[in-house]
Amino acid sequence: MAMHIIGLLSLVMLFIISFSSFFDPALSKRSSPLSPPSNVTWWCSKTPHPEPCKYFMSHSRQRYSPKHRTQFRKMMVQLAMDRAINARKHVLRYGPNCDNNHQKAAWSDCLKLYTNTVLQLNRTLQGIGGSNLNRSCSDFDAQTWLSTALTNIQTCHLGSQELNVSADKFITQIRSNNLSQLISNSLAVNGILMKKDQNVTYTYYGTEYQEEEGGFPSWLSRHDRRLLQSSSLMANLVVAKDGSGHYKTVQGAINAAAKRRVSSGRFIIYVKRGVYRENIEVALNNNNIMMVGDGIRNTIITSGHSVGGGFTTYNSATAGIDGFHFLARDITFSNTAGPLKGQAVALRSASDLSVFYRCAFKGYQDTLFVHSQRQFYRECYIYGTIDFIFGNAAVVFQNCIILVRRPLKGQANIITAQGRNDPYQNTAISIQNSRIVAAPDLKPVVRAFKTYLGRPWQQYSRTVVIKTYIDSLVSPLGWSPWLETNFALDTLYYGEYKNYGPGSSTRRRVKWRGFHVINSPTVASRFTVGSLIAGRSWLPATGVPFTSGL
Repeated sequence: MAMHIIGLLSLVMLFIISFSSFFDPALSKRSSPLSPPSNVTWWCSKTPHPEPCKYFMSHSRQRYSPKHRTQFRKMMVQLAMDRAINARKHVLRYGPNCDNNHQKAAWSDCLKLYTNTVLQLNRTLQGIGGSNLNRSCSDFDAQTWLSTALTNIQTCHLGSQELNVSADKFITQIRSNNLSQLISNSLAVNGILMKKDQNVTYTYYGTEYQEEEGGFPSWLSRHDRRLLQSSSLMANLVVAKDGSGHYKTVQGAINAAAKRRVSSGRFIIYVKRGVYRENIEVALNNNNIMMVGDGIRNTIITSGHSVGGGFTTYNSATAGIDGFHFLARDITFSNTAGPLKGQAVALRSASDLSVFYRCAFKGYQDTLFVHSQRQFYRECYIYGTIDFIFGNAAVVFQNCIILVRRPLKGQANIITAQGRNDPYQNTAISIQNSRIVAAPDLKPVVRAFKTYLGRPWQQYSRTVVIKTYIDSLVSPLGWSPWLETNFALDTLYYGEYKNYGPGSSTRRRVKWRGFHVINSPTVASRFTVGSLIAGRSWLPATGVPFTSGL
């Protein structure tokens, strides 16, 4: 993760005040016309970034004259889409001009990330395009995809800073096209619409369902519920180092899966026991992949890319997962670069509605990059030192064991670094019913190093620890500032609810405005599977056990 902070947003209080008049209770019905008469200037004045809104709406080929909030939202997303396509073209054109490896690495990341941003904005636009009766996504889905679009831009810029190419022409051009501000406006408008939904519905595989309180939704098949718990899966492809399978490499099987028909459903890749020394990537549109190993001690995918070795944090990942609905079970993902090489990711996931069950993630700094979208981790082992669970996904870790390793001399251990940089992004790291303990290499010297639950990577960083065992290695302060600064201490949200163990006492915790000892189960419930990632609507189909609430 980059050690530089990019302040994409500011003046949050002014932003909130500006929205108060826009979302007056008298205007609460979506379908009713607005008064005073709608016009571009009036609408844009109610957004966090009014100037780019007014400029691009007035210079668009389309004649914009919104009459309702939903129309205005669609127009905002369309503007963002147009600017994203323009930005991607700038990135694409620059490729032949890269004249060193650092430029090529940053450019490659940005091209992939801006392509993903176009995809996220397009699926949002398509999803909200119809009437309420025939829409293909909920406001909750749209907020997730818009959050991802904004996170992608941030990741591109951070990677260029890491490799000192932030002054290059293509970076300068794409940073000056106001795309971030237009997505931020879209997030704000959609965020208010989302809060006004009383009966929230969620989507799974493009179909909308009402969330049920009492059990599994009736549309789930028994086969789908048991898929990840089955001991006798019928694999589509087998990977084996000894040649006894279809492929000797994991990437070979992933590439073969990408050639199948899109509508062919779940595709299962069985990775037999062995150490696979390779970098793997499940690309965009290679969806519904399930990867099953022979257990975390037996099936290991490993590599050693790092920022110290000339890669961006984003591209250092041993495994990069972008295709939607990815499932993994009984596999270890490892990065062996070591603590001297800096940021070195074992797994990076931007897979929406993805699940990792009984997996392990081993590294030092930046082990697990929960980049974006909705993710769930159950009964996993996560090893690391600095910021080793980081990113801007909406992610829940349930019944996991978090093992803090021995860092370099003079370093402190920091478990999380959440990357929320817009107040309307519906993202957070939630650790529930888990254990935070010292790894074997730290235990003998545990008193020589300080360990913290997290620090604010971005302005609106949000992390909550719920009903988790916290061992004595965690500092009584609990949380660390960013590089000994006051950055984000008032705008972050860090919470602890009913934790236990010798390191769980909140009596000496930090006194920041953004830190909260949560006493209300209603507040804590906002960070559970049912609320943060809408898990009751899609997790039952995976077969992974989970607790929906507290």
